[in-house]
Amino acid sequence: MDVLSSLLLVLFVVGYLVLAGADVGLGMLMPRVARGPGQRRRVVAAIAPYFLATEVWLVALVGVLAGMFPSVEHHVVERLWPVLPALAAGLLVRDAGLWLRSRVPGAAWAALWDGAVVAGSWTLALSWGWILAALIAGDAGATLFTVPCALTVAALFALRGAAFGAERLVGESDAESADVAARDTRRIAAAALAGCLVTAAAAVPVAGVGAAALLPAVLLAACLAATAGLSGPMLSRHTSAVAIAVPGVLVAVAGGLPVAPIPEATAVLVWSVLTPAIPVMLIGQVWLYRMTRRPSPAPGFFA
Repeated sequence: MDVLSSLLLVLFVVGYLVLAGADVGLGMLMPRVARGPGQRRRVVAAIAPYFLATEVWLVALVGVLAGMFPSVEHHVVERLWPVLPALAAGLLVRDAGLWLRSRVPGAAWAALWDGAVVAGSWTLALSWGWILAALIAGDAGATLFTVPCALTVAALFALRGAAFGAERLVGESDAESADVAARDTRRIAAAALAGCLVTAAAAVPVAGVGAAALLPAVLLAACLAATAGLSGPMLSRHTSAVAIAVPGVLVAVAGGLPVAPIPEATAVLVWSVLTPAIPVMLIGQVWLYRMTRRPSPAPGFFA
């Protein structure tokens, strides 16, 4: 039961990163891929179906963490409390931008909340990068490992967003946005690969980062190297998803988290609640993932 519960926690972390990478990453790139009001509305319309589904995975992740892994939760809060408020602020600002940008007509109002989407997305990506780096290193301070690791994770978010935008922004009036996003997949992948090399060099003296992290790290480097050589979206939709999932796996295998035995009664209670919901969440994730093959619809409620 403990092994299944641990795998479930990793699944929720990976599922959140893959989904969040799409909407957070595209929000980070909005100033580059969307130069006019119409293009910015299209970007928001492309993000809209994803950010609500992403937060379902985040809620499930927090619930499993608090319900079955209280020692890990205490460790995370104790070590990362300076970063967690920034993460919460980024989430609130980004979501406020998405919800409010079209509530009042006017260019100034839309520009204000477009800025909130961009700022919140960057804050989210950097905060998650810092959290994952700190969990691997066991230190939330600015070190030679945590800084390049956090920046590399942020680059992985941007890569996922570029691959997402290369397909979701296709359209007669927005072809330029999709083309810019497609070209950026190669540039961002190359930058992320360089960041991985710097982070790997800095990880050598970090306690706990050893042979267990080798296979995920090689997989990440292979995905980034492949993406850097792709022309246009092609397989970047898949390679970027694998790349953003790897940091979550690295935390599980190299983070040295204080996992305590789960009381049987607690495990039974939590699993009885989650068992009916997990298939629905997985089917929903696959459906949303497949949606990236199609252009986003015309702007609606959120844009």
